[in-house]
Amino acid sequence: MKRSTTLFAALILALAAVSLAFAAEGNARKGKYLYRQKCRSCHGVSASDLSPSSKTQAEWKKAFAKPEAIKCYKDWKGVTPEEKNDIFAYLHDFAKDSPSPAKCN
Repeated sequence: MKRSTTLFAALILALAAVSLAFAAEGNARKGKYLYRQKCRSCHGVSASDLSPSSKTQAEWKKAFAKPEAIKCYKDWKGVTPEEKNDIFAYLHDFAKDSPSPAKCN
């Protein structure tokens, strides 16, 4: 009985750690909404046509590693760090080399 309780507690802790790791990455579903709300107003209209499948996952990681180097960074004033993580998650998860690349913007 004691062994099964210890095993169950270890399993719960492992699941909690995994869920926290995924939560820190950002929410791609929210990111898709935020991208359409905050980024599509320029990208595809007056700026370059940009979509998740415009870059590979490694290229998105490199771009967001130094976001101040992104040309439109100065226009991100109203975007919170959490929203930036969500947008990154969307762009990264649907990049052209991802298991499920974006089909349309």
